[in-house]
Amino acid sequence: MSETERPIDRILRIMAALRTPETGCPWDLQQDFKSIAPYALEEAYEVVDAIERGDMDDVKDELGDLLLQVVFHARMAEEAGLFTFEDVAEAISDKMQRRHPHVFGTTDVSSADAVKQNWEDIKAAEKAAKGKPQLESLLDDVPVALPALTRAVKLQKRAARIGFDWNEADPIFDKLQEEIGELREAMQNNDSDAIEDEYGDVLFVVANLARHLKLDPETALRRGNAKFTRRFKSLEQQARENGAGIHTLDEYEVFWQRAKAAEKQKED
Repeated sequence: MSETERPIDRILRIMAALRTPETGCPWDLQQDFKSIAPYALEEAYEVVDAIERGDMDDVKDELGDLLLQVVFHARMAEEAGLFTFEDVAEAISDKMQRRHPHVFGTTDVSSADAVKQNWEDIKAAEKAAKGKPQLESLLDDVPVALPALTRAVKLQKRAARIGFDWNEADPIFDKLQEEIGELREAMQNNDSDAIEDEYGDVLFVVANLARHLKLDPETALRRGNAKFTRRFKSLEQQARENGAGIHTLDEYEVFWQRAKAAEKQKED
């Protein structure tokens, strides 16, 4: 790297070298948009994981990995004569300025909610200007590839735009009990297809409850996963201290409650 070369120019140069036929990297040369798409999702999740762990060194590294995915896709697009990395940067810069007229223009907004509504209005106008066909449903452009809980929340938010929503969280508990009852009925009938269907309904209602509580269900579940991991590791340690081999469920429950109590004591 020369003294005058910017870091972004360096990574663009490196990617160009990796994708150069005959002298580049065989693995990188084999990739296409679809083959590396899963890595973009993976790297995004790793960024979130580092943020939740509060490890800023990892956040920096994982953001770099995510940036690499942008550079990789842009390089392949440039090779195909579609667009360049500069085009990507220019497009997002233009979009951010258009969608923030209260910062870069003369529009007045009174709250964060007003900003969000303005954003959606401008987004809709942009689509119309591009000549994209009118969506038949408010739900049509919610990406299917999103994590299921996240997509559930987005679907519910869209439905809420026309008033198809509860005004508070309390009625959702009744709906949850209704769906649990239907799941139990499907289980009693031993209908595997209905069981999956009703279980999905339970999760959908749980996601709706999270939305009304102003929680992100993915974040909440990751927190629950982390809690389970901590307590299970304590359970494993206690089990080893109480002899090798498999213990009874009652013994495991004792170990679990000890781990839970110890964790709560630390919090206090």
